Amino acid sequence: MAVYQIVTIPNDVLRAKAQPVKKINSGVIRLLNNMRDTLKAFDGVGIAAPQIGVSKRIIIVEIGDELIELINPEIISREGEQTGSEGCLSIPDTVGMVTRANRVTVKGLNREGEEVIYEGEKLIARALQHEIDHLDGVLFIDRASELRKSNNLRSSS
Repeated sequence: MAVYQIVTIPNDVLRAKAQPVKKINSGVIRLLNNMRDTLKAFDGVGIAAPQIGVSKRIIIVEIGDELIELINPEIISREGEQTGSEGCLSIPDTVGMVTRANRVTVKGLNREGEEVIYEGEKLIARALQHEIDHLDGVLFIDRASELRKSNNLRSSS
């Protein structure tokens, strides 16, 4: 597998709406595998394909033992509210307070092309929303208050 370079602001791919995946083939599977390797190498919680310069609607969230890989994900419901600190691999050394839904239901395709539905709360809900925002060209700094610099940041994505 391969570890990709993380694309950082102001790269235009981070502000573009990512393209839907039309067919799951060996290239998409390889991309998923390499995204996971990249996520682990950078010690992140989640990653979206645009963060490695690929304008495709693909995300990965990995928290503890839970690995969520979604192709063409969409949020189908949101509940409650939470405010917490977020950072991003594509915006180094910056954190901010972001308000998001406390619970989300997300649907998309898995690597076999089957529709899957995930329900997540708290940190998983936050990470899913953060990564799906990337697919629409939205960065956490667009939603954040109290932005500040941080030298020791474990990024959300």
